[in-house]
Amino acid sequence: MSVLFEYIKEFLLNNGIYNRMAVHGAALISFLILVIFAFIVFLIFRKIFVKVIGRLVLKTTGVWDDTLFNHKVFHALTHIVPALIIYTSAGFAGEEITLLPLIIKGIAQIYLAIIFITAINRFLNAAMEIYNTYPYAKDRPIKGYIQLVKIFIYFFGSIFIISVLVDKNPASLFAGLGALAAVLMLVFKDPILGFVASIQLAANNMIKPGDWITVPRFNVDGTVYDISLTTVKVQNWDKTITMIPTYSLVSEPVTNWVGMMESGGRRIQRSVYIDINTIRLCDQDLMNRIGRLPYFNEFLNPEYSNGDEYQDDLNVEGLKMNLFDFPTNLSLFKKYLEGYCCSHPGIHENMTRMVRFLQSNERGLPVEVIVFSKAQQGDLYEALQAEIFDHIFAVLPVFELRVFQNPSGTTSVPCN
Repeated sequence: MSVLFEYIKEFLLNNGIYNRMAVHGAALISFLILVIFAFIVFLIFRKIFVKVIGRLVLKTTGVWDDTLFNHKVFHALTHIVPALIIYTSAGFAGEEITLLPLIIKGIAQIYLAIIFITAINRFLNAAMEIYNTYPYAKDRPIKGYIQLVKIFIYFFGSIFIISVLVDKNPASLFAGLGALAAVLMLVFKDPILGFVASIQLAANNMIKPGDWITVPRFNVDGTVYDISLTTVKVQNWDKTITMIPTYSLVSEPVTNWVGMMESGGRRIQRSVYIDINTIRLCDQDLMNRIGRLPYFNEFLNPEYSNGDEYQDDLNVEGLKMNLFDFPTNLSLFKKYLEGYCCSHPGIHENMTRMVRFLQSNERGLPVEVIVFSKAQQGDLYEALQAEIFDHIFAVLPVFELRVFQNPSGTTSVPCN
C-alpha cells in the first residue's frame, strides 16, 4: 500500500496539485482502494471458507456444528480477514499524515469489536437452541442467563469501542465507572432483579414454560410460554398475552397449577345451601320414595362408605350410634351423595371424595362436596362439575329438601 500511496501522490503532484492536497488526496484514494481490496478478499474468502465449512458440517453427525452453521457463527468470523487487512495496512502513508494510522487502526479495532460481539451473540443463540433440545431444558430454562451474558458482552464491547473513540485505556474507563455505580444500578434495576429471580425460579423449580399460573395482581390466568431476563410472557385463556416482570413471580402471590396437572386430578369443591326448615325425620312413605331412586340401595353398601370415623377409639365407644336408627332426610341425602360421588366414572377414585356439613349460617346449612375430577381440561372439567350439581339439584326434592334462596321479589308462575 505504501508503493500505491507514493504512486498516487506523485501522479497528483505531476498534475499540478499542491503538495499538501496531493498527500491528503493520495491518502484518501489509497484508503478507498484498501477498503475495496479488503472487501473483494472478504467475498472470495467467505465464499470458499463457508463452502468448505458447509461440506464438513454435512459430513459430521454432531449437532453443535450444524446449529453453529445455521446461526451463521462462521459467517461472522470471516469478517476478521478484511479487518486484519485494514489494520495491518494502516501505516501506508508513513509519517506524512500522523493521525491517519491512528484513525485507520481505530476503525479496524471497532470493526473487530463488532465482529466478536456479533459472533459471540450468535454462538450464545446457538448454544441456547441446542440446550433447549434436551429433556431437562423445559424444567431449567437458561434464557435469562443467556440474556445476562449478552448484556455483559454488549457492555464491555461498548466500553472498548468508546475507549477507541476517545483514545483512552479501557481500564481507566472502568475505573471511572465506580462513580456511576448508583446510576448503573438504577438503569439495570430490572435486569438485576430479573437475574436474581431467574436463579430462584430455576433453583427451586418454581415456574417453567408450559406451567399454568394465576397472578391476581396482574389479572393473569394462563400458560407461561416464555421466561426472559426481565419479562415473563403468559398466554391467558382468552388468548391475550400478558407480560409481567420476572421478579414479580417471586415477590407476588402466584399460584402454579402444575401440581394439579401432574397429579391426574382437578379438585371440585362447592357447596349447596339446604333450607334448615326442610330437614326432618323420615317416615315410611318418604323412605319408600327415596328407595326407588336408581342405585340408592347400592349406595348404602359399606363399600361406598368412608369408613368408621371413630376408628375403634375406646374413649368414644359410647358415642357410637348407627346413622340409620333415626334417619333424617338430610342424612340419607348425604349417604346417597357419597355413593353417587364414589360411583361416578368421571371422579378420581384414588383421591379425596368427601361430602360434609359445614357450619350453618343465615343462608342455611352448607353441604360441601369435595372430589377430584379425572378431566383437567377446562371444558371437560366444567361439564363434569355441572353434571354433578345438576344431579344434586334435581334429586333434592325426592328427599323433600329445598335449596335456600333469597327472595327475588317476583312471583313464580306454575307451568302448565
